[in-house]
Amino acid sequence: MKTASRLLAAILAAAVFGSATAALAETPAKLLFSAERSPAPGAARSIGFYSNGCLAGGAELPPDGPHWQAMRLSRNRNYGHPDTVAVIERIAGEAARTGVWPGLLVGDVSQPRGGPMASGHASHQVGLDFDVWLQPMPSPRLSAEQRETYPFRSVLREGTFTVDDRVWNPRYRDLIKIAASQGEVERIFVHPGIKRKLCETAGRDRGWLAKVRPFYGHHEHFHVRLSCRPGSSGCKPQPAIGAGDGCNELDWWFNVALQPPKPGAKPAKPKPPLTLAGMPKACRSVLGAADAGGSAVAAGGSSSGMQAPSYASAFAPPASAVPVPTPRPFR
Repeated sequence: MKTASRLLAAILAAAVFGSATAALAETPAKLLFSAERSPAPGAARSIGFYSNGCLAGGAELPPDGPHWQAMRLSRNRNYGHPDTVAVIERIAGEAARTGVWPGLLVGDVSQPRGGPMASGHASHQVGLDFDVWLQPMPSPRLSAEQRETYPFRSVLREGTFTVDDRVWNPRYRDLIKIAASQGEVERIFVHPGIKRKLCETAGRDRGWLAKVRPFYGHHEHFHVRLSCRPGSSGCKPQPAIGAGDGCNELDWWFNVALQPPKPGAKPAKPKPPLTLAGMPKACRSVLGAADAGGSAVAAGGSSSGMQAPSYASAFAPPASAVPVPTPRPFR
């Protein structure tokens, strides 16, 4: 293998050929998968569960498209199932065409071969998850260097669980609605405060709200998850979301889940890192497959150089209204 160290290559060889080694049992799988720089060849397949699996036949989301930019390119996490890439492009195009959003800032999708990441996520392992920043794409576009340090921005009022109306406007709701309305999308994760704001402002058309689920964090971006795709028989789905829009189920989040722990409460014991031995067996072959000609499977080709739509002042609050936070460490 070209990208892995000799130690990782030796561990991988042991895994592929089925020999039990202490190194295989002890090495975090995130070290193996984050070392891969290109997708595994073959048909697109999501293998395993969103938080324990991998991806074959992944496609690259081009760093620049007509209505999007991929962020934090140094992470090499702009890969996903081809259907995921297509959905991102479709959401971006529909949002721009309808005047809802000038362009997406796309956060982490997945690694070239999926699997656990070295930092930041438990899921995003099977190429069916992606993050969209809760900030419109600026004009002029961000350079690759700027995308490494461009700061996150929360849409909550500082120190509260309430959406900041100096930042938020109906276009944020409409963007999330466009994402939730895609047939392939199964869930969208947002902060409970954002879910409450959506419940308050959705109007009569509320069917899409069922897909929008409250979760910890997610006040600087929203997380989109696709259902298992045709041709991925090894993909493990989540339970159905059930009926109702979920708006009457938020009290627990504000009254219990988001409250600080009681004095003296013991912190939760961290889970041990996932190892290759604990992942679906097919992931060993995905990890051990030769590079597909040394290049990623492109989805539509590079779109760099395209001009972004003009940035409308209505998409952002006045610069003086909300202080710009300092960049936070990579996740």
